[in-house]
Amino acid sequence: KKKVTSSFCFCFYLFYLPWQCFRALCCKGPPPPRPEYDLVCIGLTGSGKTSLLSQLCSESPENIVSTTGFSIKAVPFQNAILNVKELGGADNIRKYWSRYYQGSQGVIFVLDSASSEDDLETARNELHSALQHPQLCTLPFLILANHQDKPAARSVQEV
Repeated sequence: KKKVTSSFCFCFYLFYLPWQCFRALCCKGPPPPRPEYDLVCIGLTGSGKTSLLSQLCSESPENIVSTTGFSIKAVPFQNAILNVKELGGADNIRKYWSRYYQGSQGVIFVLDSASSEDDLETARNELHSALQHPQLCTLPFLILANHQDKPAARSVQEV
């Protein structure tokens, strides 16, 4: 009789073991699902919302067009997935923002730190409106002062 090698026995036993045991022994199987969070991203036109999301999704910065209406992007991270609903920032679209707030678990507010005083005042008013909205007022807010690389950019304290 030939002696059976241990690797053969191991493989033989794995063949007959239930799948759960095999997965436990070999650390194989589907990874645990990552939690998903729904965020809303708002800000005036040209503040950099689309560029920010494209960068987070490792997409090419070429041919970025200002969002009219809204778009949704899934931003994958190692431990979570952010489903970000980006809302266009044009004056005629901002009045509809609140229709898209339901179900949000956080807010990203992007502003152009190099914008004019009038645009900065408009952004401030929109931010205050969002902070007071019943569906957003208890949620975490990230306020991103974008375009810090421009010469006219204001500091965080100035914003």
